[in-house]
Amino acid sequence: MSTGEHPAAPTDARGEEDEPLPSMAEMVADQLGGVRGLVESSVPVVVFVLVNVIAELRPAVIAAVGTALAIGVLRLVQRRPIRHAVNGLFGVGVGALIAWRSGDAKDFYLPGILYGVAYGLALLGSVAIRQPMVGWIWSMIVAGGRSDWRTDPPLIRLFNRLTVLWGVVWLAKVAAQAALYLADMETALGVARLVLSTPLYALLLAFTVWTVRRVTRDREATPVITPAPAPAEG
Repeated sequence: MSTGEHPAAPTDARGEEDEPLPSMAEMVADQLGGVRGLVESSVPVVVFVLVNVIAELRPAVIAAVGTALAIGVLRLVQRRPIRHAVNGLFGVGVGALIAWRSGDAKDFYLPGILYGVAYGLALLGSVAIRQPMVGWIWSMIVAGGRSDWRTDPPLIRLFNRLTVLWGVVWLAKVAAQAALYLADMETALGVARLVLSTPLYALLLAFTVWTVRRVTRDREATPVITPAPAPAEG
């Protein structure tokens, strides 16, 4: 006996999985916040370096924190995402507080150096325990939380290599900044912070996205050969 209800249409469980990944440019731009995000993340540090050269430490700290706050408020007024502004404000604020209390301009960069050491070691450590961080970051940011790569040996090897690359580059960057820190070269340290932060991160990110997409694209382009069924015996 009919109930008058139509059967529900079957759902395609693969609908979300088969959605195309965003382009490399889109993924890199999203992580960096676009051109505006790149500029805004650098402005407070530039302000600190310039004011510290022209004036003294405390005006430089106030100017840097004030600039970071102004960027965050402007984004709120314009109803734009504030994730990058908040991250920048936190980093500037911690460094400013340490430098203010110590009275030494180079301490403005100390949190970034310590964070870089911890991040580089965490990257290399994740490879040692066979949980490459770059693979998990890829899962969270690009793959919508899926971790299919964990069952794909070629992708596991690729993410291991990429994670080692990130770790080595990060520790090398931190070593260069630490050398300037120990030499009390705060102005050169500020310049190094700018040059070795966003531009280097952008290059690593672009290379990672390009490499993973190339491997997955080549995999999808490889035809799957299905053996012909054996002829039936008469």
